[in-house]
Amino acid sequence: MDTKSAVGLGPVYACPVTLPGSAAFQAEYAGRDAAAGLIAGSMAIPLTVGIAMMSDYPIKVGLATVAFACLIGWINAWIRPGNYIGCPGIAAGLAPVLAVGVASFGLENMAFAIALTATFQAIIWKFNWQRYILIAVPAYLVEGLLAGVGLKIALKFLAFTFELPEGMESADTFWNGARIQMALISIVGYVGFVYLFLKFKNTQPAIPYFVLITAGAVLAQFVSMPMLSVVDTPLRFELPIPHFDSAFTVVYMVGFAVLLAAIDVIEQVMSNAAIEKIDPLKRKCNSNNSLLAIWIANMGASFFGGMTNLDGLAKSTTNALAGAHTKFSVLIIGLVVTFFTFNVEYLAYLPKFALASIMIFTGWKMIEGLVHVTHHGPYAMILAILCGVLVFKVGIFEGLLIALAVHGIVHYMMYANLDKMPGRDIVKRYIDDLKRNGSNVS
Repeated sequence: MDTKSAVGLGPVYACPVTLPGSAAFQAEYAGRDAAAGLIAGSMAIPLTVGIAMMSDYPIKVGLATVAFACLIGWINAWIRPGNYIGCPGIAAGLAPVLAVGVASFGLENMAFAIALTATFQAIIWKFNWQRYILIAVPAYLVEGLLAGVGLKIALKFLAFTFELPEGMESADTFWNGARIQMALISIVGYVGFVYLFLKFKNTQPAIPYFVLITAGAVLAQFVSMPMLSVVDTPLRFELPIPHFDSAFTVVYMVGFAVLLAAIDVIEQVMSNAAIEKIDPLKRKCNSNNSLLAIWIANMGASFFGGMTNLDGLAKSTTNALAGAHTKFSVLIIGLVVTFFTFNVEYLAYLPKFALASIMIFTGWKMIEGLVHVTHHGPYAMILAILCGVLVFKVGIFEGLLIALAVHGIVHYMMYANLDKMPGRDIVKRYIDDLKRNGSNVS
């Protein structure tokens, strides 16, 4: 069947992908979906651990968030599928934002912050407002923000590459024999990981993760090195009630939740645009339906102190290349993550240098996203780099707001001085430019 779809995006496939529930399960794909889920689920473990640590959240809470988001994503696929192979999880790009929240409000108040974020996302979903957010924040500024966050992540985990077990530090010199050995192991591990990633990224992207972690666990039996230590934090189910002592804190948290919701929405829409391209059946994504699953999962997570979630591109790509065709693979991913959520003692076999290699690579890939800005032109690249530097040096909120302010001032000065435009026309021209930039990712 070679007729075009109504929106002109490609051929309509003869398989029953449009039937109710077909996004969640199809018997003909069950085997490959299960295999893909096992592979992507195994890859999700170290990524979730690293992002939870970067966010200053308990590792067990991060794992529980992913497991719960996978369940909601699978259930949502029966009713209103947003995409067909996207994998829910906690996002690296939001880790420093959550860490700021923990530092500002305390972990005990973050449940309310996540509930507030979910509320704003529900409003965005209800009125389909994500298109306006994409207009207000150009795509290249988002890439710049993520680049700044990626640098934060890479530097955060750099210390793990030369960390020593307790008792092996030297009081006389920092770079003793044991530390040099640990650094060399980390370098070899990282180089090997990158080599395997480049070799298998288009066929089996989970291979570098398996090889690095397995080789690290085996090597740890012969060489003394720091291993991951996980506190078995109890999961408590309670209402997300805040404990504030000032009205200013409430106002600040509202602003925090608005920004967190906006970044979450933007990342999901951009991820969906990429997921469409890797879908084996070329099915179109519905970002508004994806937002439905996100805000429900976030609201539910707030009742056990969980984090925010979205369909991450790294895990979704792995899921697709591993053979996934429906969201049944996401259910399997959730089961894999659930096992480690309630058996965190097995994570003690994960060497810290291996986790560091994965997270440093994740940070680099976020910085590398600046390459996507090149087609917007030199001005966009300069502003994206400025945004990244500001995010890294000043902070997530301040960096993005300053970059947006600079963007507006440059437009005003350019049109007012060169084109001699009146103020009202300048504002209209500015909005038109934002619409044009937003359409690249909408």
